[in-house]
Amino acid sequence: MSWKSKRGLKSVTSPNLTILLCIGCFCAGMFFTHRVWTVPEAKGISRTTHIDDQKKDVRSESKYIPGDASRTNHAVQTLDTTISNLEMELAAARALQDSITSSAPITEDLNISELTKKRKYLMVIGINTAFSSRKRRDSVRATWMPQGDKLKKLEEEKGIVMRFVIGHSATSGGILDRAIEAEEKQHGDFLRLEHVEGYLELSAKTKSYFTTAISLWDADFYVKVDDDVHVNIGKCSLY
Repeated sequence: MSWKSKRGLKSVTSPNLTILLCIGCFCAGMFFTHRVWTVPEAKGISRTTHIDDQKKDVRSESKYIPGDASRTNHAVQTLDTTISNLEMELAAARALQDSITSSAPITEDLNISELTKKRKYLMVIGINTAFSSRKRRDSVRATWMPQGDKLKKLEEEKGIVMRFVIGHSATSGGILDRAIEAEEKQHGDFLRLEHVEGYLELSAKTKSYFTTAISLWDADFYVKVDDDVHVNIGKCSLY
């Protein structure tokens, strides 16, 4: 009896367990299938969205790169101009201090009106210079440009006029102009132009020099050189 009852119990419970196992396997399969197909799709969407966002960021950055580069170049140019102006002011201040503390005799200003009393000159030599070129001017004075009475004698006897050519600063009467005025009182060898000094204004300065020189001196030749030019005196007969 006991053996029959156990066998009957097994025969009763086996179909139920089979059904439950089938249902459980089916649910597990559906769950697993849902995870496999939906998760990669979500990852693909998120990856695509991330790539699109990166493309948008790159496009937005590339859109603003030219503007940033332009602003950077403008800032660099402004900084260069500021440094150049500071260097010029420093050189002018040193020149002014050297002129004040120098023990060299101060010559009288050359009166241009007295030199231009309908006289015919051989040539007018304009030496283009800048506010910060004091050392160059001193080098020219020490080599091929006479000073003081010798400069006046060269003009009177040989008809040769020599002048350093320079305009004025953007701030009239500033430290740059005062330095040139002090140097002019010491040497008397400048031709001041109605021109604002600047690296980009060299062509206009040259034109202003020739116009001014022609209006002041009646000469056969008008020459323009730079203050870094040195003449070989041994091959010249200026004296």
